[in-house]
Amino acid sequence: MDLLQRLARFLDRPMFPWKKLIVGFSLGQYLFEGFLSLRQYQILKQKKPPKALEGEVSQEVFDKSQAYGRAKAKFGAVSSLYAQLQNVGFIYYDILPKLWGLTGLWLGSYFPARFQGEIPHTLIFFFTFNLITTVLSLPTSWYNTFVLEEKYGFNKQTPQLFITDLLKGQALMVALGAPLLSAFLAIIQKTGSSFFYYLWLFGIGVQVFATTIYPIVILPMFNKLSPLEDGTLKTGVEGLARRLKFPLTELHVIDGSKRSAHSNAYFYGLPWKKHIVIYDTLIEKSEPEEVVAVLAHELGHWSLSHTTKLFGIAQVRTDDAKAA
Repeated sequence: MDLLQRLARFLDRPMFPWKKLIVGFSLGQYLFEGFLSLRQYQILKQKKPPKALEGEVSQEVFDKSQAYGRAKAKFGAVSSLYAQLQNVGFIYYDILPKLWGLTGLWLGSYFPARFQGEIPHTLIFFFTFNLITTVLSLPTSWYNTFVLEEKYGFNKQTPQLFITDLLKGQALMVALGAPLLSAFLAIIQKTGSSFFYYLWLFGIGVQVFATTIYPIVILPMFNKLSPLEDGTLKTGVEGLARRLKFPLTELHVIDGSKRSAHSNAYFYGLPWKKHIVIYDTLIEKSEPEEVVAVLAHELGHWSLSHTTKLFGIAQVRTDDAKAA
């Protein structure tokens, strides 16, 4: 504790070069992640499948997979550089403090007195910055969807759906982000030096709230869920759930094919009420026993309490930060 206090006093100096330190950490992370990606790229250049897959994957399928992986890696390198340049530019040119000042001027000039204050100012700043970053990310998002994924036959999304999803996402950001961020700031204002405890409880409540409303409000805005029809697959999934004592209450098929040919399966819900969702593309491309095997992997995370353990670790780390 004494070491942390001395470190805090050392860092809390008016002339400390915070900008250089932050940019240095950012560049260090970028270079390290680039190094890891470069190592992985060497694997993607291999011409033959690993021995463990020689009898399972044809040479044609392996070649297509490797080509797609290399294309994704190259795109990732370019998009990472683009994001890093943005990050350094925001820090180096003091974009955030300037934007804070600008949004303060907007608030004072165009909003009535009852909307003045720290919380309204923060909301305008946050949503303006989010809009800027969203616009800046459009070129890479568009290229990834309509060039890269299209080239390898995975994209099923139309430009209209792409724009609709974008607008829905921004609307959700405002509808949910405004009250949550306002509550976050109000807690800090009202609870003084004890704010950390209350924010911690608030964060847990938000996670439970999000888990509850996601299947009811958010998911139907983007996808259609249909009950899985009776048959071999449904019997197999329900049998797997019974063997693992998984509290399955609903089993759905999601229309993932409206956006992508990629396939997936996942579960969500409260501890006593779980839902399993299977992509229609997975059902279309796989045998029932293969789909059950994919779900066995997913439910294995639940059976081994991986999610619970990660949640507990996150709370312990939060508590450690509070103690520091």
